[in-house]
Amino acid sequence: MNEEDLTYCAADLADQLQRWYKYLSVEKKFSPHTLRAYTHDVSQFIRFMAQHKADHISLNMLSEVDIRDFRAWLSRQSVNGAGAATRARSLSGVKNLLTWLDKQGVVHNPTIHTVRSPKQPRKLPRPLYEGQALSLIDFLDQDGDWVSDRNKALFTLLYGCGLRIDEALSLDIKNLPHDGFLRVMGKGRRERQVPVINIVEQTLDAYLETCPFPQKPDRALFMGERGKRLHQGVAQKAMRELRVTLGLPETATPHALRHSFATHLLQNGANLREIQEMLGHASLSTTQRYADMDMSAIMESYKKAFPRK
Repeated sequence: MNEEDLTYCAADLADQLQRWYKYLSVEKKFSPHTLRAYTHDVSQFIRFMAQHKADHISLNMLSEVDIRDFRAWLSRQSVNGAGAATRARSLSGVKNLLTWLDKQGVVHNPTIHTVRSPKQPRKLPRPLYEGQALSLIDFLDQDGDWVSDRNKALFTLLYGCGLRIDEALSLDIKNLPHDGFLRVMGKGRRERQVPVINIVEQTLDAYLETCPFPQKPDRALFMGERGKRLHQGVAQKAMRELRVTLGLPETATPHALRHSFATHLLQNGANLREIQEMLGHASLSTTQRYADMDMSAIMESYKKAFPRK
C-alpha cells in the first residue's frame, strides 16, 4: 500500500496494513485488479472512520468500531452514489482485513460479521451474438501488422476458450497449448484444463510468426509495442476502437467474449457442468446465470412474436 492509503492510520495499523497487503499479494496471489479494489475500499473506510472519530485510526480503535459506525459508513457510500455492488465489494474488503487481523491475534471485532451485505439485483451476462463475435475477429485480418495479429490471437483465445482477460495476459510462451489443451491458472489459484480448437492455435501461431520480440519460454505470450507484457488497458482500448468501427454495442468488451463463449456453448448443447469446468467457476450457481440469460432471450423473442393486443 502507498503512503496516501495510510494517511489516516496510526503507526500500528499502518504496519499491519502493509502485512495484510503482502499476505493478499504473495500468499493469496490476488490479481492486481482485486488488490487495487481491496486496498482502495479499506483506505476509504479508514478515512471515513478517521473523520467520524476525528482522529487517526489505531488498531484499538478498529476493534471498537460498532454496528452504528459500520452502518454510517455504508450510508455515506450510498449518499455519495455508490450502488449496491460497490458497497458490497467495499464491505467484503473490510471483512477480509478484519478477519485476517483476528486470525493473527491482533484485532478482534465480531461486529463486522453481523453487518449484512447490501442486496444486489442478479445481473445477467451480456454476450455478443455469434455473428458479432465472428465479425470482430474477422475484421482484424485486414490490417496485417503484428499488433493486429496479436489482437486477433488474444480475442480469439478469449472467445474460443472462455478465458478471463487477466488469465490470458498472464500466459507465457511456455504455457502455449499442448496436445489440444491449455492449462490456465484462474481465480483462487485453481488450475483448469481447457480444450483448444484449431482456429485458436492457428491465430496464436500466426501472431508469434510476426511478433518482433525473441521467443523465450518465460517471455509473456502477449506483448505490448514497448516490449513488455501487454496491459489490460491496451486490450480494452483496442476493443473500444473495434466496437466503434463495427457498430457493436457498448457491452462488447474483452470480458463479453468470455460470456459469449459460455452462452454459445449452452445454445449449442453443452451442459452447465461442462461449462462450469471450462470457465473455472467454483460454484455451479455462477454458471447458472448463462441458463437464466438464455431463457430471458427466449422470452424476449416470444414477447416480440406474440405482442399483447
